[in-house]
Amino acid sequence: MAGVGIIGTIIIGLLAGWLAERFTRSDHGLLTNLVLGVVGALVFGWVAGQLGFFPRGWIANLIGGTIGAVVLITLYRQFRR
Repeated sequence: MAGVGIIGTIIIGLLAGWLAERFTRSDHGLLTNLVLGVVGALVFGWVAGQLGFFPRGWIANLIGGTIGAVVLITLYRQFRR
């Protein structure tokens, strides 16, 4: 994720996982959702970089990370069933 570093990415990912848990009304546990949030934030950062879009700042990265986490939580639910 551009401009926030790895520690910032982890913090944003944790926040994104928590937000995604709230949005999706997920019930697989906070730890799972936080891990999926961190992974979602990292995946979003990588995909955005590949597309030539480099979000700047915490807010843009938090929004993208939350979207990535929501997608991962949704996919996790589908494979979990």
